[in-house]
Amino acid sequence: MLETVFTKCLGIQYPIIQAGMAGGITTPTLVAAVANAGALGTIGAGYLSSAQLRTAIREVRDRTDKPFAVNLFVPKAVTVSEVDIQQMNEYLEPIRRELGISGTCSADGAVDEQRYVFEEQIQVILDEQVPVFSFTFGIPEPHVMQALQRRGVRILGTATTVEEAVALETAGVDCVVVQGSEAGGHRGTFLSHPSRALIGTLALVPQVVDAVSIPVIAAGGIMDGRGLAACLALGAAGVQMGTAFLSCPESGAHPLYQQRVLTSREDETEVTSAYSGKLARGIRTEFMNRMAQYAGTIPEYPVQNQLTQDIRRAAAQQQNAEFMSMWSGQGLRLAKRRAARDVVRETMDQAVAVLERLAGRSDGSPI
Repeated sequence: MLETVFTKCLGIQYPIIQAGMAGGITTPTLVAAVANAGALGTIGAGYLSSAQLRTAIREVRDRTDKPFAVNLFVPKAVTVSEVDIQQMNEYLEPIRRELGISGTCSADGAVDEQRYVFEEQIQVILDEQVPVFSFTFGIPEPHVMQALQRRGVRILGTATTVEEAVALETAGVDCVVVQGSEAGGHRGTFLSHPSRALIGTLALVPQVVDAVSIPVIAAGGIMDGRGLAACLALGAAGVQMGTAFLSCPESGAHPLYQQRVLTSREDETEVTSAYSGKLARGIRTEFMNRMAQYAGTIPEYPVQNQLTQDIRRAAAQQQNAEFMSMWSGQGLRLAKRRAARDVVRETMDQAVAVLERLAGRSDGSPI
């Protein structure tokens, strides 16, 4: 069973979190399937309105009575330059024409709206009595943390450095998710420049374990039971897996996206801010290649995310993967087409087998 302080804290069977991948990937069907298999399913709610989040939570509850989580993006103040926005729109214009999109995209209200939406999302989590809340991109304000704690919500924060993990513990999280540089999707860095926080999972996890007293959850490049066993050996109390669930039939990822995950190699991802204005790891595309030639300043998240939204949406509708964002970790060569419950069960079976094999060689004989 591999019971850990993390599984005891959350009341789940297995020390596995299905990552809260935003953008429609974490369907209620996927979240519930993971929860029913004994792990922690997570609604990736970063882009959901409060009404959409409430509906998703209730749909998950219709499918499971097990604990699950909601993951949100913590808003931050950003400086918006109208010149940067204008130059970016001009640079994106040829791509829009190529995709048959007319006009430019406005970023009006993007910065102010994220804080307002976040507060509404938090209220839904409180109203719906969601058992677990996880977050990334920073630390919620104290009044938010206190409101969640008063309701008995378990809280998980994301760190990419030891300093961030310590800050999260001080803020009162129950567990810290340590995101290694191998991880797919957006980087959770919030206390240093993202380019200086690209520490690998293997190096980062034990350093965080030594620095905090709360359970540590390892994330980044973990695709199977070997990764789970390795992270437990490093002192982690569990793992978070995202890419491993992307190609599940319950996943809401676009079929082209799923196919690219299943057919790409470990050297075909890179970290880019081209799509959203925040560093994120994804499968290399023509859009990323073109944006690498951009000489101007890419507007910060969420502005750039809004400026490229029409391009990503049109590309998905036109079955054109080269202009879609396809976030993925470096372990994607290990991805398989299998049900979410099988990802959980096979990961657990393999982890137990690995640990038993290692324990059986404790006499010093060769492994």
